[in-house]
Amino acid sequence: MEEKNKFAFDRINYILMMAGVVILLLGFYIMSIDQEEYGFGFLGITLGPIMVMVGFITEFFAILYKPKSNKPE
Repeated sequence: MEEKNKFAFDRINYILMMAGVVILLLGFYIMSIDQEEYGFGFLGITLGPIMVMVGFITEFFAILYKPKSNKPE
């Protein structure tokens, strides 16, 4: 009998999701350490938001990624 996967995603999907969460948190942290008034420095309006967008793109990719199966169908 074949054991059915009880999780919604495979291991690689969860690893990519965790990487996305780490990138998101890093982006928000980068925005918070900006020393300019009201966060209008390079970190607050350029680097941080780019990191957050990369984190969301990583999450989107992690959800949609379907690993290739080695088993013939």
